[in-house]
Amino acid sequence: MANKKSARARWKRVSAAGLLTLIILFELTAFALLAFRESTPDVNAFILGGILVVLLLFQYLTLTSIFRHLDRYILIIANLLVAIGLIVQYRIDPEIAFRQVTWFAVGMVAMYVCILLMRRPNFFRKLTLVIMIACAGVMMALFVLGSEKYGATNWIIIGDNSLQPSELVKAGTVFILAHWLANAKRLRGIWPLLLYVVAVVGMLVLQRDLGAAVLIALTALIVFYVATGNKGLTVLGLGAGCAGAVAGYFMFDHVRVRVAIWKNPWATYTGSGYQIAQGLMAIASGGVFGMGLTRGSPKLIPAYHTDYIFAVICEEFGIIFGVAVIALYLALIVRGALVALNAPDRYTMLIAFGCTVLITLQSFIIIAGVIKLIPLTGITMPFVSYGGSSLLSSMILLGILEGVAIAGGETLEKSLREIEV
Repeated sequence: MANKKSARARWKRVSAAGLLTLIILFELTAFALLAFRESTPDVNAFILGGILVVLLLFQYLTLTSIFRHLDRYILIIANLLVAIGLIVQYRIDPEIAFRQVTWFAVGMVAMYVCILLMRRPNFFRKLTLVIMIACAGVMMALFVLGSEKYGATNWIIIGDNSLQPSELVKAGTVFILAHWLANAKRLRGIWPLLLYVVAVVGMLVLQRDLGAAVLIALTALIVFYVATGNKGLTVLGLGAGCAGAVAGYFMFDHVRVRVAIWKNPWATYTGSGYQIAQGLMAIASGGVFGMGLTRGSPKLIPAYHTDYIFAVICEEFGIIFGVAVIALYLALIVRGALVALNAPDRYTMLIAFGCTVLITLQSFIIIAGVIKLIPLTGITMPFVSYGGSSLLSSMILLGILEGVAIAGGETLEKSLREIEV
């Protein structure tokens, strides 16, 4: 029996190592193509590719050697998504790619910290009220300190850099939801959570950050249903959300404009519909197999490195590659759900589930917006899009998930040892 377990463990290590090798080969090949796209070799492409490979190897080797129960596949998938994003960003603008890899390094540090802190999850539970006040306070401060960017007044500008605090509020909301719903025996006891969610979503709407508002509202609703199983209040919350969406349509001009261009972007192709139309044409021009790296025209698409990076990926790598990216998100979601199911207690289970729901909703809302299934909400693709705040938030969620996975593995191993004894 022991030999079978060790054989399975070795197979998993080999399988994960094989995937890691393929990712490194993919990264090196892509950056080599970028280096030789002009007659003069681009040394910076080799430098960035080398930095990315070193960071990936350092991250994988240190974490797997320290934490035996780390979920290797979640780590590898997230890093592959980051690599795809950096390759596309360097192809578009080397300067923003170097900024992004710097944020990736910062995000790695944040991920390590979250993994270590999740060794003692009660640390976060004791600070729930502090996290609630901090998140709500930051959102309130944006009414005074916030600057407008991309139509939303939810940015803090510091020199040449801009930060989006709502990205970090998302991670804080996961801990708040888990705390109030972990032991919710009576629904009357969760009124502070309800007030918090309504207040944060309301402030996001007033700041015109509708994407983040939808994301936090849906995450809260889904986690609430999973934690309580209360269908009546879940349907009521969904109805309230739909009513709020209708009210927003009549209250805000930019919402009506977004819906109109979603319905028919070609009617205003030279104006407000240009972004959606250009994104759809980019995906169509890429076809099944893509035009090839460096052969597309990504800069014809507004927000090509943030909201519309999926259209750029499809144009240059093809629709098949775009479907593969969606499959990577699906695999990440499945692994995240497994981590939640194997969590050592209800509190950490809801934390892992909340992180998984956030990544799920964010990835598929933006992809659905780009391919015109739903109106575009202006959020980023997790791990892929350019943006320091977005990448930092994604790496924090990754660290939290890995922390729960490690705790769950250790608890299961301890239980098995006790059974054998």
